[in-house]
Amino acid sequence: MAADVAAALFDVDGTLVDTVYLHTLAWWQALAQYGHEVDAARIHRAIGMGSEQLLDHLLGDDRDRSEDDAVDAAHLALYAQHWPGLRAFPGAGDLLRECAGRGWRVVLSTSASGRELDVLRRVLDADDAVHAVTDADGVEAAKPAPDLVRKALEQASAPAERSVFVGDSVWDVQAAGRAGTPCVGVETGGFAAAELRGTGAVEVHPSVGALLDGLGRSVLAHPGAGER
Repeated sequence: MAADVAAALFDVDGTLVDTVYLHTLAWWQALAQYGHEVDAARIHRAIGMGSEQLLDHLLGDDRDRSEDDAVDAAHLALYAQHWPGLRAFPGAGDLLRECAGRGWRVVLSTSASGRELDVLRRVLDADDAVHAVTDADGVEAAKPAPDLVRKALEQASAPAERSVFVGDSVWDVQAAGRAGTPCVGVETGGFAAAELRGTGAVEVHPSVGALLDGLGRSVLAHPGAGER
C-alpha cells in the first residue's frame, strides 16, 4: 500500500446504474420458477448481496443447495432481458471523472461479473476514469463480507483509512465498515438515509448526481478528506 494514495470505490448496481428493482423482479421470477414464493419486498432488501449470500438470506443457509446454480442462472437470464433498456443514473460518469480528476484512484467494486459486468460498464461509459474493477469472480465472498472492498483497495494500492466507498445498500455500508473504509450512501437503491446512517454511513445523498453537485462539501472533496 502507498501511504499517499487514496481510492474512491464505487458499487455499481443501484449506485451508478438503475438496476435494483429490475434485479428484484428477476430474482422474484427465478425463485418462483423453482417453487420458492418469496415476497418481493424481502428480495428488494437483499439486493446488494452476492448471489450465494442473497439465497442464504432469503431461503436459509440450511437449505438444499443443489438448485442454487440453476436459480442464479435463471435470475441472470431474466435480468438480461432488461439489458437493452439499462441506464446510468444522471451524473454517474461525470462523478467518476471528477473524482479521478481530483486525484482519487477510482475502482468499481461490484458483485456482478462476466457478461453482466461488461453490460454495466458499457452503460456507464466511464472507463476512462476507472483505475481498476473488482468483481465477484475475484473473491471468496461477496458483500456484506469485506472481501470485495479489500480487493479493491489492494488493486488501488490504497490504505483503507484514506479511501471512501460509495454504495446504495446497508450491505455496502457493512462491507466497507468491516474493511475499515468510510462509506458514503446514496438512496437510489431504495434504502432510506436513516437506515444507511444507522448502519454507519458517514454521509448520505439522494443520488450520485446530488453527490456530484455537493462534492465540495463531501468526504470525496479531495483525497484524504475523510481520513480518520
